[in-house]
Amino acid sequence: MFLFLNPTKMSESGDPMPVQTIATVAEMIHVSPFAWSMTLEAGDMVRSSFRGPGQFVHVKCGHSRLLRRPISVCACSSDEPGDLLRLVFEVRGEGTAWLARRRPNDKVDLLGLLGNGFSMDPKGRYLLVGGGIGVPPLLGCAQYAPHGCDAVLGFRDGAHALLTDEFQARCSHVALATEDGSLGEKGFVTGPMAALLEQNRYDAVLCCGPGPMLKAAAGLAARYGVPCQVSLEERMACGVGACLGCAVPMADGAMKHVCKDGPVFDAGEVGWNG
Repeated sequence: MFLFLNPTKMSESGDPMPVQTIATVAEMIHVSPFAWSMTLEAGDMVRSSFRGPGQFVHVKCGHSRLLRRPISVCACSSDEPGDLLRLVFEVRGEGTAWLARRRPNDKVDLLGLLGNGFSMDPKGRYLLVGGGIGVPPLLGCAQYAPHGCDAVLGFRDGAHALLTDEFQARCSHVALATEDGSLGEKGFVTGPMAALLEQNRYDAVLCCGPGPMLKAAAGLAARYGVPCQVSLEERMACGVGACLGCAVPMADGAMKHVCKDGPVFDAGEVGWNG
């Protein structure tokens, strides 16, 4: 069972320390025609650097590829003798295609856990709103607050849907939406999201997915007066704030970096029109 626990190691600044490790593949499962679930034995990575569900790892995908690939953590556990990480990803290019060819007992070079996750209370009540490959990290949120989550999950079509059974097992209510209507409600996540905000009270809306979806969800949450946190995605090279390649504009005109300051931000901070 995957559970999030508090970190036990800190840097001199008081922040959890990221770890580089050679992880062992424990399990590979094809969860959709387009996506894989990979479970990794990752040493003490979780205990060293956990900051909340929604963090990511930087994965080295083969010896010939210079840049690592950032992949959000779907779920993790911190139990002796070692930690487990679960990654759910789609094949989008050469790097993720290499990763999808890994099999149990293969080795994968990881740097993590990186970034800042969602700010949550395990006893809180949350509305999880995910789109496409932004859905997997929200499963960790459902596990972190196991008695207080509803979810709205959006996909291109039914063939791209993933993890729906696992959300239904962990959430009080799960609404599905697809652009073509082949699964759940036809349309975007904002329809079922508005219905749930009308019916229920939440401590926060937690969102992960494409930029236009995040902007629309943040606006809807603001309309109902519910705090909203969004997980942003940008291309990145280093993953630790050194290269400055993943800068995004904030509402106050400042620039912040998805890898170090995020990937999760308060929706009110983000410069949506930047």
